[in-house]
Amino acid sequence: MEGDEARRSLLSMTSQLPQAKEASPLQETLLVVEDEDAIRETVALALEEQGYRVLQAADGREALELVHTAERLDLMILDLMLPSLNGLDLCRLLRREGNALPILMLTAKSSETDRVVGLELGADDYLTKPFGMRELIARCRSVLRRRQQAYTSEATVLRYGDICLFTQECRVLVRGVEVSFSPKEFRLLELFMSHPRRVWTREQLLERVWGSDYMGDSKTVDVHIRWLREKLEVDPSNPEYLVTVRGFGYRFG
Repeated sequence: MEGDEARRSLLSMTSQLPQAKEASPLQETLLVVEDEDAIRETVALALEEQGYRVLQAADGREALELVHTAERLDLMILDLMLPSLNGLDLCRLLRREGNALPILMLTAKSSETDRVVGLELGADDYLTKPFGMRELIARCRSVLRRRQQAYTSEATVLRYGDICLFTQECRVLVRGVEVSFSPKEFRLLELFMSHPRRVWTREQLLERVWGSDYMGDSKTVDVHIRWLREKLEVDPSNPEYLVTVRGFGYRFG
């Protein structure tokens, strides 16, 4: 009975939805992960009416399998309270795998702590139940638009291994998770990634990043290298990316 009431409530929200997009061969695919059948099916129906292709999963394990096997996924709408594998753990697992699939989290939890935890784990947006269908669709479109903008600026993206640097946005993803860098750290990493495997001396790095008029201690380069390793490397004491070339300087890759 409660499921029928939830379905009717959600369906009533769809009567004044934004105008649907026409389907196309490049139709965007959304995955709705929700254990309540009424909510999952109604959200899926509303999204399909907007021109999206929609896949559904009732628990975290099923969702993980779809992520690994689906030919294309553009956005996951993920409830936090799921059986077998909850939404937070699923998000954490995907980001550890380096999967940057955009995630819009849905949850009945409204505390600031829950929102912060979800976003810090790598969610792109957050919507609290009960929600309006118009807002859900607007949030989906916003996340998808940001994803498309990232694709169109591909020429400004530097990639090496599990590291992705967006030069114009001043953002860095490490194993699929966004990491904060200071301006000097970002410029240093950008220089390294623009010239993989080139060996740089301290003096060359100081001139390129700090400027030719820098009068401080050259050891600041070593300090910044250490900070970069702490953010980039799985094991900073045994670096995979930022390697010391003894007697010469540093090399990236």
